[in-house]
Amino acid sequence: MDKPEDKNALRKRLVEERLALPDRQRRSDLLQRVMRIWLVGRPDAAIGAYWPIKGEFDPLPALHRWKEDGELQGEPQLRRIGLPVVDKLHKTLKFHAWFPGCPMEEDAYGIPKPKDTEVIVPTLLFVPCVGYGAGGYRLGYGGGFYDRTLSKLEPRPFTVGLGFTTGFLDDFEAEPHDVPLDAILNDNGVVWPIG
Repeated sequence: MDKPEDKNALRKRLVEERLALPDRQRRSDLLQRVMRIWLVGRPDAAIGAYWPIKGEFDPLPALHRWKEDGELQGEPQLRRIGLPVVDKLHKTLKFHAWFPGCPMEEDAYGIPKPKDTEVIVPTLLFVPCVGYGAGGYRLGYGGGFYDRTLSKLEPRPFTVGLGFTTGFLDDFEAEPHDVPLDAILNDNGVVWPIG
């Protein structure tokens, strides 16, 4: 994977494999459970996530349940979920409040984003993984949005990659600009940190 075109070919192959998974729904159900259990006891009140595309795992049902659990427990602080909106000038992401049924519109890439909702600052950020490897490194779509965003967000949120076991790359080499994630979850459980 020395050349950019090698990474592009790898991205394409991994997305095609993910889209063709015959058991993707079962894997998604398992990852929903892993995510819900992992969230138990977290102190976060604002979580950033993503709208799933190209067969990605959908984190929104687990997050909506997390939000409802806080309300049922009578927590004084409202739990918030944010979805990314591209800042075209800086090529970074801002997170706008999302809730089921909130008004949505497509961004320049055709991905739904919240329309006219307030900006939130997540303390925990779930990031989609096209692929991932040891050390908490992920392979994204190549736009660099998450890496640029994470290098600028203050305070930096705790970052968690989400992907299926089929996205693990045992020979993945990070590049100097890659920002490692704090944790990675897949349909088998916690992949990173190990132990």
